[in-house]
Amino acid sequence: MNAAPTAFQAVPGQAELSNIPRDLSFHPSATTAPKVLTPEQVARFNRDGYLMPFRFFSAEEAADIRRYFDQLLARYAAEGKDSYSISSAHLRHGRVWDILTNPRIVAVVSDLLGPNVIGWGSHFFCKMPGDGKAVSWHQDASYWPLTPSKAVTVWLAVDDADRGNACMRYIPGTHVLGHLTWKLSEQDESNVLNQTVPEVEKYGDPVYVALKAGEASLHSDLLLHGSEANTSARRRCGLTLRFTPSDVTAHLGWADKGVVVAGPSPTHWANRTRPGDE
Repeated sequence: MNAAPTAFQAVPGQAELSNIPRDLSFHPSATTAPKVLTPEQVARFNRDGYLMPFRFFSAEEAADIRRYFDQLLARYAAEGKDSYSISSAHLRHGRVWDILTNPRIVAVVSDLLGPNVIGWGSHFFCKMPGDGKAVSWHQDASYWPLTPSKAVTVWLAVDDADRGNACMRYIPGTHVLGHLTWKLSEQDESNVLNQTVPEVEKYGDPVYVALKAGEASLHSDLLLHGSEANTSARRRCGLTLRFTPSDVTAHLGWADKGVVVAGPSPTHWANRTRPGDE
């Protein structure tokens, strides 16, 4: 595949973000009577910054999603784009909009974020066999013009993901540390992202997020996470789905990405309708 914009190039530059007053501190879930999760799971999310695994799609449903992604990836590759370039996919592809708004996913997310939820992001992170690119240790909130930091990411496995093909990894509890110092790494061609939080060993040991296709994990936008390079002969694709409470403010036009997945439509977020099946 020809070179194409990598994931970080779809987000604002640091100069733009520095001009936005953002609250980059963890806001724990205040849910006391969850409908799907247990109170213990809500407490664990507040403590560790993540929950896993959740079986959102059966093996048959997951296989159908994988076939759809295979077709989508082939189309993007034919246009000279790489396997990381399918971003904000819910704005262009009806099948991805359907996953973002899936009631099983929304029910779990709502138990963490409350009754009024916006789905605003959808990005395939696909590591091809022998890809060689790592996703450096980072915090999602560092990249996003949202305030306050309340977003949750659902990482849905399109392929089976394990340590052999570079599954994601978390450092538990780092979400409560605030916005961590990072170094610019945009010249590193072996890194998908342009920010790297250094010396993460001091924050504890990583947890490897092994998931079967159709399973997902959830993590806070402030949790340190990343993944190693895929040196195996197996692909490792995941679809990241981003959600936030509707009281969060989005700058730089990002409110236009919004889809109301729970609660009434707020005035400051768009409510994008389902696009066609491309």
